Amino acid sequence: MTNYQAESVIKNIIREIAQECATKGQTVSETLAAFVVKAIVLDPRNGFNVDRTLTKNDVQKLIKLCVDRVLDPKSPSIETIKMQVYFDMNYTSRGEFVDEHHHVLESRLASVCREITDSRARTSEELESLYRKIVSYVLLRSGLGSPTDIKVVREATAALQSIFPHTELGTFLALHKKDKERQLRELTMIVTGIRLFNKDCGKGGEGIDSLPTILKEAIPVTTRHIDTELQSSREMLYCYTTLIEEMDGNLEKSSMLNINHLKEALYNLRQHEVFLNIILSDVISSAQQVEIIDKQYGAQMEQLKATVQSKSAIPTSQVYPLFISLSKLWSSFQDEIVLLSVLNNMTTNLQPFLSFHNEIFPTLDIQALLSGTSVRSDEERIKESAGIRVNPSDFQSQEWFFPESTANFDRLPIQYHGFCGFTIAKKDGLLLPGNTDIGILKHRERFYAFNSKEAAILFAEDPDHYIDLIGEKAKQCAELIQLLELHQQFSSITPYSEAQAAEKLLMKPVTKCNSSTQTDTHIVETNVVKSYEWNEWELRRKAIKLTNLRQKVTHSMQTHCSHMRRENVTQVYLPKQVCTQTKRDNSSYVPRPQIFLAGLRGGGVSKPTDMVKVNLTRSVDES
Repeated sequence: MTNYQAESVIKNIIREIAQECATKGQTVSETLAAFVVKAIVLDPRNGFNVDRTLTKNDVQKLIKLCVDRVLDPKSPSIETIKMQVYFDMNYTSRGEFVDEHHHVLESRLASVCREITDSRARTSEELESLYRKIVSYVLLRSGLGSPTDIKVVREATAALQSIFPHTELGTFLALHKKDKERQLRELTMIVTGIRLFNKDCGKGGEGIDSLPTILKEAIPVTTRHIDTELQSSREMLYCYTTLIEEMDGNLEKSSMLNINHLKEALYNLRQHEVFLNIILSDVISSAQQVEIIDKQYGAQMEQLKATVQSKSAIPTSQVYPLFISLSKLWSSFQDEIVLLSVLNNMTTNLQPFLSFHNEIFPTLDIQALLSGTSVRSDEERIKESAGIRVNPSDFQSQEWFFPESTANFDRLPIQYHGFCGFTIAKKDGLLLPGNTDIGILKHRERFYAFNSKEAAILFAEDPDHYIDLIGEKAKQCAELIQLLELHQQFSSITPYSEAQAAEKLLMKPVTKCNSSTQTDTHIVETNVVKSYEWNEWELRRKAIKLTNLRQKVTHSMQTHCSHMRRENVTQVYLPKQVCTQTKRDNSSYVPRPQIFLAGLRGGGVSKPTDMVKVNLTRSVDES
């Protein structure tokens, strides 16, 4: 089967799954259906061979299993998968979100901008209508008030007239389309800066909300909301973790609850915790960004006041850049408002994926099973192993890293999202946090943390065995692929939210560092001008040469013999390159002839010249 045929079959399977679920009253996205198909095929218990072409019966069996899995109302696993798909489809990084938000804003304003740039107004009524459209565009783009509010429109019109009067419309219409769009953006920023300045001075600002104040009030509320959700999930998952440990080997408690469902519920809570930590990190970054922007906004406003003061006329080259800078900072406030709203909505939308807990595992039943048992948090578990470390000398072929000897210890990408790999493999998928102070093991350029010294020692004896066991467990519980970040073992499933930067994936532990400083010999780059002349006589010579050239006249002529001539070309075949090859290469060296003549000065008039010729050339044998 070709790649195109295989892709077509997969698309048909996904489409049929979505249609089957829709007929039974549940809407399923194609992304979720594709993920469930992957989960069913990977699970070895279902008997699918990925290296064999699927038959018609295999396809029908696969569709049935997927539909049953998606529609199972008491499956913690499918709820976790739905949560992962939702987060992956809706979460983007901060930079990408801002770019996407600006792109959406531009697309919404495209029709209004097109009406303005394509306008061919000639009469006074058409010009007045065009000016009103420009005012509406400025208000819509700036987001400072509604274009239907007459007070806001009057204020924006007054600000626009101060920098762009009606008489400038003729010049505006004569511009190219790109220049018109650029000027509209500049006018929007300047008008926005003027209105913000007037609001700060108490002379206007109709319909402008105080975004810094709103953000300073909204960020703590959002943080508390996320912290509350986190605390609730952690209390439940701590109980589940303790209960799974208690049920291990206890037949009485094991018969009261389905331990596999309990582990799947634990994965659900752990995934919820991971997603909330990602959102909380973005909210904290937003708070830091708002603080920086607020300081810059205040400083820019003070500079603008110092520039304007009580002057009646100010050069536009001085004040316009300040208005534009003020507008850009205000736009950053608006981006933070939208980002905070999206993060808050995502936190709320993650909650429905936890609704099954009270139905499958009632709180009273869990508390009854935990009676007399101490429930420990992740922090308490880590404290229990504090001060206990692996001795690196016991492992000659293994490399271990510790906080005091590794510069970037906190930034090392720990495998399995920081959970203990030995516990996952040995206790059939139990998730316990690893304590990095015990020591981080490096194996095949990856790093592993453990919850106890014994677990670290046993894992280090045969890491590949335990890694394979974790991979087999992930095939049975597909939600572990994303939760444990098993990108290397399952490279075809790499969610956006878990995708790591290339620097992080390739990060090496820095155990030793050599540093040095050097003072540059030339701080400023050399700029050698080849045409520079320091000699004034050389300059005079060039000047005389140019003067003499200007007085010359160029002549040309043709004769009867030359005017009919044309260029001729011929083409020949170049000789073929021929070479011969011998069994061995050899060469000979002939001595250089050297002859010395003596007595050339002569003996004078009375005595004849007696010249002696001496041959100093060495014989061939001597060379």
